[in-house]
Amino acid sequence: MELRDLGPMDLRVTELCFGLLPLGPLQKNLDEKSIVSLLQHALSLGINFFDTAELYGTQEYLGKALKGWDRSRVVVATKSAATTYEDMRRSVEKSLVELKTDYIDIYHLHASRETATVFASRAGAIGCLSEYKSKGRIRAIGVSTHSVAVVEAAAKRNDIDVVFPIINKAGRGIQDGSREEMEAAIRDAAGAGKGVYAMKALAGGHLVSDVPSSINYVRSLPGISAVAVGMVNEQELLYNVELFTRGKMPTKSAGNLGGEQKRVVIMGFCKGCGTCARACPNLAITVRNGRAQVDPTKCILCGYCNPVCPEFAIRVV
Repeated sequence: MELRDLGPMDLRVTELCFGLLPLGPLQKNLDEKSIVSLLQHALSLGINFFDTAELYGTQEYLGKALKGWDRSRVVVATKSAATTYEDMRRSVEKSLVELKTDYIDIYHLHASRETATVFASRAGAIGCLSEYKSKGRIRAIGVSTHSVAVVEAAAKRNDIDVVFPIINKAGRGIQDGSREEMEAAIRDAAGAGKGVYAMKALAGGHLVSDVPSSINYVRSLPGISAVAVGMVNEQELLYNVELFTRGKMPTKSAGNLGGEQKRVVIMGFCKGCGTCARACPNLAITVRNGRAQVDPTKCILCGYCNPVCPEFAIRVV
C-alpha cells in the first residue's frame, strides 16, 4: 500500500489506518486469537499504521500481533486520558509493556470530550510525554479530539506534533463547530506542520449504508494523511483495503459492511447515577426519571460509556 508522510516527524504511514476500538471490550469484544489473527492479516496486506488506546483494552493484542514483524516499518499510535505527570508516566510504561516495544510512534492525549482548555488542565501529562519524547521512547505527541477548538489550539502549539480529529460527511459528533469549521481547522493544522489523520469517517457506524462515498469524502480533505477505520472481520478488512487501493469496493454491496446497525442499550437495572453521561464525549446520554437515556441523534457508538458504568448496565449491541 502507498505510504504517506504524517507531518514532519519522518512518520511514513499507509492511508488506511487500522483502528482497534471495535475489537475490544468496549464494542465487539473478540477473543485474543481472532484479534491477533486479523491484525497480522492486515500487516500481511501492507497496512503499517495501527491506532489503539489504553481505554480500548487492545494494546496487548497489538503487541502480540507485532511479534516477528520489523518494528521500524510499523507506526503505532496509542492514547491515555491521564491528566497528571505521574498518571501519564504510568500509562506510558503500561503501553510500552503491553505493546511489547521500546518506543511508541505517536502518544495522544485522549481528549474526546475536552475543550481547548485541555492543554492547561493536562499540562502535567504533556510534560511527561515531552520528557519521554526527549528520551526517544515516544516519537511524536498528539491529541485525539472531537472538538474544532482543540484542533485550532493544537495547530498553534509547538509541543503537539499530530492531531487526530473526528470528521465525517454527516458532521456527526463534532463539538464546538460545524463540519465546515472542522474542515478548515484540519487544513490550518496541516498547514502549521502538524500530522493529521482522521477518525469516525463512518460516524461510528451510522454511515455503513454509504461506505465508499463516506470514506472518500474524508480521504479527499486537504491535510488528511490517513483515515483510521475500525474493522472486526476479514470481510471488512478486505473491503477497506480494496477501497483504499483501488478507490472502489469489490463486488458485494458496501452496505453489508458491519452487519446490522449497532446501538447503545441501557438495561433495566440502571440506577441513574450519571457516570455514563459524564463519560460520553458527545453529550448523548442524560438521566431522566432515575434512568440513563441515549439520544441516538448524538450517539456515535464509541462505547466509552460501557466500562465506567458501576452496575454494568450498558451494552453496545
